Amino acid sequence: MYQVTKEALYPVFDRLKNGRVLVAGDLAIDEMVYGEASRISREAPVLILKHKETKIILGAASNAAHNIAALGAKKVSVLGVCGDDYHGPLLINAFQKAGIDTSGIVIDKDRPTSVKSRISAASPQSVTQQIVRIDREETTPLSGEVESYLIENLHRAAEEHDAILLSDYGIGVITPEVIKHAQMLAKEKNLILAVDAQQNLDRFQGAKVITPNQPEAEATLGYTMTDLNSVISGGWELLDKAGIEMLLMTRGSEGMMLFEKDGNLTTIPAFNRTDVFDVTGAGDTVVGSLVLALAAGVEPRLAAILGNLAASIVVREFGAAVTSVDQLKITLDKLKYDVIAEYTQTREDINV
Repeated sequence: MYQVTKEALYPVFDRLKNGRVLVAGDLAIDEMVYGEASRISREAPVLILKHKETKIILGAASNAAHNIAALGAKKVSVLGVCGDDYHGPLLINAFQKAGIDTSGIVIDKDRPTSVKSRISAASPQSVTQQIVRIDREETTPLSGEVESYLIENLHRAAEEHDAILLSDYGIGVITPEVIKHAQMLAKEKNLILAVDAQQNLDRFQGAKVITPNQPEAEATLGYTMTDLNSVISGGWELLDKAGIEMLLMTRGSEGMMLFEKDGNLTTIPAFNRTDVFDVTGAGDTVVGSLVLALAAGVEPRLAAILGNLAASIVVREFGAAVTSVDQLKITLDKLKYDVIAEYTQTREDINV
C-alpha cells in the first residue's frame, strides 16, 4: 500500500488554467424562489409566501460546465438544447455570465428548457426550508433534425477542446448517435472522453473515465455491494463491463475509489463528513474538476483527489454550487492530516 500526501496536490492548481473542456448533455436551470411565510390562504388550506428573490443557477450538465469555468479553465463550452421559451434566454445568459461558450446550443421549439424550480420559505423564527419543487422537462427522443444539428456542433467544437464530458441526466440529449460520435471523435483526435451518467453505464465503451455513485454502479451491475470486498470486486467488474480506462466510484461519507485499467486502485477518504448541508450537484463538481484536471495533463490519481476536495466544499452550500482554486487551496491547507489517499500498484495485490 502506497500513500499520497497533500503536498502532491498543490502543483495541480496552477495547471487547471490550461484545460479546455466541452460539456455535452442535459442542460438545465435550477430556479431558486425564496419567500417569507405570511399566512394561510382563505381560498384554500395553502401557505402564502411573500416573494423575496429568485435566483437562476446552472443545474444538471450546466452545473458541471459552471464548475469547470469557476476553476479557471482555458476554455469551457456547452453542447445541448434549450427551448424557445421564457427560460431559454435565462439559461444562455447564465452561461455567458460564467464565461462559457454557448455556440453549441440548439434551440428546439418542440421542447421546453429544462427547469427545476425550488420554492423555499422562511419565517422570522425558522431557517429557510424547501417546500415544493416543480420540474419542467421533456424526456421524449430528440427529433432527427435537432440531433443532426447537435452532432454537427459536436464535430466542430471537438477541434477546440482537450476533453469531452458527456453528462447524462436522462432528459434526452445523450442519444446513442451522440455517444457514437463522441467516441469516434475522442479516438480520432486523441481527446479525453469522460462520462457522468445515472444508468446503463456500459453504453460508453472506450471512455477514459466514468464517475458513478455507488447506487448507479449497482444499477448497471445488477446487484448491491454490501461490504468493502464487494465494492472492490464490483468496481473491477464494472470497469471491465463498461470497457473503460478508469472508474471513479463516489461513496458518500465513505469517500471515493478510483479503479484504473492498469491495476491501480486508489482509496480517497471523505474530506468533509460533518458540514454537509446539501449534496445537490456534488457529482457535477466531482466530474467537472476531474475532467478539467485530466485535460490539463494531471495524472488520474491527483485529478480524482482534486474532485473529492472540490466536492467537500460545495456540499457546505444549499443548491448546486461551485468552488474556486483559492477555496481549494484554503481547504487543503486546513486538512489536519497529510495523507489524503492510499493506493495499490497492481490489481492482484488486493485481497478480495
